[in-house]
Amino acid sequence: MQNLTMTNGVKIPCIGYGTYKTPAGEVCVEGVKKAIEVGYRLIDTAYFYGNEESVEIGINDSKARHNDIFLTTKLWNTDHGHDNALKAFDISMKNLGRDVLDLYLIHWPIPAAHADDWQRVLPETWRALERLYKEGRVRAIGVCNCLPHHLKVITDNCEIAPMLNQIEMHVGLPQQETLDYCKGRDIIVEAWAPLARARAFDLPEIARVVANTGKTPAQVMIKWCMQKGAIPLPKSVTPSRIAENLDVFDFTISDADMALLDGVTAVGRLGSHPDACKF
Repeated sequence: MQNLTMTNGVKIPCIGYGTYKTPAGEVCVEGVKKAIEVGYRLIDTAYFYGNEESVEIGINDSKARHNDIFLTTKLWNTDHGHDNALKAFDISMKNLGRDVLDLYLIHWPIPAAHADDWQRVLPETWRALERLYKEGRVRAIGVCNCLPHHLKVITDNCEIAPMLNQIEMHVGLPQQETLDYCKGRDIIVEAWAPLARARAFDLPEIARVVANTGKTPAQVMIKWCMQKGAIPLPKSVTPSRIAENLDVFDFTISDADMALLDGVTAVGRLGSHPDACKF
């Protein structure tokens, strides 16, 4: 597994296994076990997903050492604010059975309850993450779903800049402005929904790159993310697809085909816009 390096020197795998909408229990446990078996070393979960405990069971059942797995979880919208964030972190750590977490992220920059005062609350929440980092309870800290103006509110009011930003990014939503902004500030970008929930698989642009590479639509979309400089987090609970999504290290998409995929407009945003979060 290849790695990227965050600003503090911590290495993070270049592709991860996502668990959004993976139900807690056997389905999640078996999915995580299979992911680790075929070679994933980055596992992404969140308190909101309701499967933190199952993710940890899957890791333990896989017999992988904790030090071999890069584990991420996230602070949910109801837990913004300094003290609330610290309490929420403790709950997630209990769920995950960890003393130290690899990466902790703020899930959304503007929760509905703070739509009018998010510019005050977001830096306050971030200070809790800074505290956790300084205390050695988490190896890296970052955010999710942040556009440049959200990141600026944090960086204008912080001691430690976000090390990573996880955003919706896929063919049909390249997020080039945010990607460029993060690259210019050494903030690593992760891509959630890199497969666009299969809505781009039948596009003619994907078909052309599939023909040129001999790979599947899913593999093409994952590789596109990687060549854009982002860490894709594909999600599946089907064993064959879990393995397929990791089989992306033996080909390269040409510059011409990358430009073709960059120009796709048929998909668009699948999740909420970060400025209009209703939860």
